[in-house]
Amino acid sequence: MVHFVLEVVNSLELSSFTTNVHGTGSAQYPPSMMLALLVYCYATGRFGSREIEQASYYDVAVRYLCAQTHPDHDTICTFRRRNREAFEKFFVHVLEVAVESKVLKKVGTISVDGTKVHANASKHSAVSYGRAQELFAQLENEVAVLIEKAEQADRADLPGTLDLPAEIARREERKACIKEAMTVIEARHQEELKEKQQAYEAKLAGRKERRERGETVRGREPKEPSAEVDPKDQYNFTDPESRIMKAGNGQHFEQSYNAQAAVEVESMLVVSNYVTHQPNDKRELLPNVERAQANGFTVENVLADTGYYSESATKATEAEGVEAYIAVGKHSHGLRLEQLLGQEQVPELPADASAKQIMGHKLKSPRGERLYRLRKQTVEPVFGIIKQCMRFRQFLAS
Repeated sequence: MVHFVLEVVNSLELSSFTTNVHGTGSAQYPPSMMLALLVYCYATGRFGSREIEQASYYDVAVRYLCAQTHPDHDTICTFRRRNREAFEKFFVHVLEVAVESKVLKKVGTISVDGTKVHANASKHSAVSYGRAQELFAQLENEVAVLIEKAEQADRADLPGTLDLPAEIARREERKACIKEAMTVIEARHQEELKEKQQAYEAKLAGRKERRERGETVRGREPKEPSAEVDPKDQYNFTDPESRIMKAGNGQHFEQSYNAQAAVEVESMLVVSNYVTHQPNDKRELLPNVERAQANGFTVENVLADTGYYSESATKATEAEGVEAYIAVGKHSHGLRLEQLLGQEQVPELPADASAKQIMGHKLKSPRGERLYRLRKQTVEPVFGIIKQCMRFRQFLAS
């Protein structure tokens, strides 16, 4: 594997990569070696710069790659941090190599999924909007009391160890942090409110059009989104961009990010990947497709589980010329007897079928079932390899 990594890296134009600045006294290493070192170590489950430095002493493949040199952890970390954009270009280059070697086709089907990756922060470092309001009011009251005490000429009733200026300053600092948390939560709410309002108006317009055509509109009328901030909205002081999300089987919550990946179903190569702070996958179908296409892969079909389904996401994806196959409910494991005997009949769609019913009907067709069956055996093993074999379950830095 180390020979393959070196060959791929040596085939890349590396002028966009930078080394540490000359004159620092630190050893200089060629970008090709540093890039190959990171790629090989990441692929073998070593992500920390200190762990990579240690591997240059005891791992034969890493010693070969480094030509018996030993980049220190600070050099490794600096190279990675300064060349973030170049790393993204290298990811695309890997896909180009896969196409040239006929491992990856340029056109085909992708399956998408998301997985929660722990942030470098504890959920106990988070505060809700409601709790932040309570703490802010409490601190304001405490500061007022301390200032009043400080202005009193007679301090006989104050403990000798009480440092009033320090206590006031500490509370003012906490007030500033909590105020920032409240401001961020309010700004996030305003952004989400715009999207929810647009979706609400689109639903109203759709129902109105159907009534004008004489169709029967079932279900409750859509509810207008509230302009008030949800008291349960969270802010984490350690890693503000992360969110508290359902993890595992959905029975507990963790401070996490939502890592997305699109996998080409024949080669099982990742053709796009990114990290978002959205707690669920409802908005991530089209971004996965767009990123895969930006990386040079033409998407014909996209496969996704029920977490990605929404009528708007399906329409937006199909407007890009991509056929979507998204589960609208739970699928049973294994093949039914009717399928084994080839006797299963797909029921006809009613004339007034909803978008959800149309999608469910498409998945029950022979083509839909054949394609959707590929989802579990392609994208889910990729996450299994990343988390279990490569041991990547938590980010090392915020």
